[in-house]
Amino acid sequence: MSKLEIDTDLIRRLADLLDETGLSEIEVSEGDMRIRVARDGVAHAPAAQRAPAPAAAPAEQPRLDASHPGAVTSPMVGTLYVAPEPDSPPFVNVGDAVTEGQTLFIIEAMKVMNPIRAPRAGKVAKLLVGNGDPVEFGEVLLILE
Repeated sequence: MSKLEIDTDLIRRLADLLDETGLSEIEVSEGDMRIRVARDGVAHAPAAQRAPAPAAAPAEQPRLDASHPGAVTSPMVGTLYVAPEPDSPPFVNVGDAVTEGQTLFIIEAMKVMNPIRAPRAGKVAKLLVGNGDPVEFGEVLLILE
């Protein structure tokens, strides 16, 4: 049985990097060694004061597989915005016809606003995310018909 050596200095540096960049998780690997540091979204609160995670709503839609032919997926981890400004109308609504290259959302990642564009023309069949939602790489954001 091999002894597991944990590099606590590396873990501390990765945790500091999370704070500096605003990322929710970071992972590094070397060979078969992998270290992943993630935070739960509650910044700087002692464990005893953290609120429990809200229970999922019973009517919540299951996540769709990114292999769906009309799936538009997130190319990055970040915070999704449905409009260019807080008081502006959303870029798209269910039922809207979109053209290839049209902006569908904005994802903020590391304080950079990244437009998410339609990969093809179509009609918005389902919106699977809301304004201000955190999104993960590869997560399905909407479905085009």
